[in-house]
Amino acid sequence: MSLAATEPPKPAGEEAEQVCLPEHCYHSFDTLFCALTYKKPIPPKFPEGKYPLFVTWNTRSSRPGKPHRLRGCIGTFEPKPLEAGLAEYALTSAFHDSRFRRIEEWELESLECSVSLLTDFEDVASYLDWEIGVHGIHITFPHPSLIPVAPSPSSAPSPLASSGAVPTRSVLKHTFSATFLPHVAEEQGWDKIETVDSAIRKAGWSGRISEDLRRALKVRRYQSRSCAVTWEDYVQWRTENGGAM
Repeated sequence: MSLAATEPPKPAGEEAEQVCLPEHCYHSFDTLFCALTYKKPIPPKFPEGKYPLFVTWNTRSSRPGKPHRLRGCIGTFEPKPLEAGLAEYALTSAFHDSRFRRIEEWELESLECSVSLLTDFEDVASYLDWEIGVHGIHITFPHPSLIPVAPSPSSAPSPLASSGAVPTRSVLKHTFSATFLPHVAEEQGWDKIETVDSAIRKAGWSGRISEDLRRALKVRRYQSRSCAVTWEDYVQWRTENGGAM
C-alpha cells in the first residue's frame, strides 16, 4: 500500500467524533466515474474537515463467498480537506498504484470503494505495542547495516554485515517506511510479528529480518474510521441525486 512520505500528525477537526460516511465513498466513486466518462460530477454534501486518509479500490468476485481482490490503495498521513483529498486519492489509487495497471471504465461495475479516515496516532516504544483489528501501524527504519547488533555468545559474524556488497552513501541515507491499515493483519490472518515482518518487506528491505531490526523500528500506531460502497450503491446514489449514467 503506497503512502505520502510525510510524518503522520494528529488528525485535525472533529477527530473521533466524525465517522466515515457513505457520502465520502460516493464522492470518491463519482470522481473516478466522471474522470473516465467525462460526465458532470455531483457536488458533495458532507461536512468538511481535515484528515489523513486512504482510498481503496477492490474488485469483487463474481463467485459468492469469495474474497475481493485489491485493485488499488493509496493515501496520505498529511491531513487533507475531505472534498479535495478524497478526490485526489480516488484518482491516485485508481491510476497510479504501481502494483496495478490503471483502472478502466469497463471495470467500474465490479468495483467496491472503501475510504479510511485515520485517527488516534500514537508513538509506541515496542514494535508489539498495538492490537490486531484495532490499530494500523506505520513503521520507519534506517538501512539495517546502520543498526547496532546486540552482542551474541556466538563468534559468527552478523548476517547484516556478511554481504559482499558495501552499501553506497545514498543507500545508507535511505529511510525505509511502510504502513498497514487496521483491517489488514486480521484479513490476512497474521500475528503481530508476521505483520511487522510483512511491513518491513513492503518497505523494501529484502535481507534478513533480525530481532535487532525489529527492535530498531520506529512504530506509530493509529486507528481508522472506514466505510465502503459497491458500484450498485453508487449508481443508486448518483441517480437519486440527478446525475446521468
